[in-house]
Amino acid sequence: MPGTRRAVIDIGTNSVKLLVADVSGRVVQPVVEVSEQTRLGNGFYEANRLQAQAIAATAKAVADFATQARNTGATEPRIIATSAARDALNTAELTGAIEQASGLKVEVISGEQEADWAFQGVTSDPDLASQPLLLLDVGGGSTEFILGQGEHKHFRHSFQLGTVRLMEKFPHSDPPTPQELAANRQWVADFLEKEVRPKLGPALRREKKLDSERRPVQLIGTGGTTTILARMEAQLDTFDRERIEATRLRLAQVRTHVERLWSLPLAERTNIIGLPKKRRDVILPGVVIYEGVMQAFEFNELRISTRGLRFAALMDA
Repeated sequence: MPGTRRAVIDIGTNSVKLLVADVSGRVVQPVVEVSEQTRLGNGFYEANRLQAQAIAATAKAVADFATQARNTGATEPRIIATSAARDALNTAELTGAIEQASGLKVEVISGEQEADWAFQGVTSDPDLASQPLLLLDVGGGSTEFILGQGEHKHFRHSFQLGTVRLMEKFPHSDPPTPQELAANRQWVADFLEKEVRPKLGPALRREKKLDSERRPVQLIGTGGTTTILARMEAQLDTFDRERIEATRLRLAQVRTHVERLWSLPLAERTNIIGLPKKRRDVILPGVVIYEGVMQAFEFNELRISTRGLRFAALMDA
């Protein structure tokens, strides 16, 4: 049976993303996938207030994407907003600007809802539907950790750890210095030890102690950072879902990407195949977060999913 054409616009801390897809049950067939970096989190974390310029850029991007979605014949776009919008003291300024620009209302979702949808979207992939997984969704303002298998989630939590958040906390030079990389690595290691391990650790230990004949827990990354890591590893100039999801990254390979990226000035990072120009700065804290999680929780391999939050938001529509 043909699916219903639906659209979702996802307002993140770093970028606004549009997904238009034909949806039938748990089958999501993308038709349009585009993003626009608006850096809603720029200058946000000092006072937890969204800045006027970022609000205006985000509202325009949403309005443009809504028009694009309607032109495909999709149902009225669903608008969701995540970390920066839910943490802001002036969220109403953002939602008001978006409604004025596009005529659409915004759903500001909780960290728990974001985690649930990320897991639901990733496990819509038949290859991952019954695997024991630790899903890691690194965004601009928050990171979701979800441990589960199939329809059963044993742990889910959204932490205030994100690429834009970390970049604003530790501005780096051009090129970055070894000391700046060391400071980022240490801060991430300390955060994982103090904030994440006490919550995630017991659930992960229980999962690993289950029947030894079961398949081991796999680490799955979703979101922009892992997609870019896979594209760099596979030397992909363009987005190719099949090749990205077929990529496996060992810890040593992730570490190599960290060292290379942090050794180059911004202009030279432009020459890296698979790294979009607008992500040349924010990729630096992103790769450090993935490296840190792999080290802290002893995962030697990272798999990538290009599905997640937006897939589930469409299935849930």
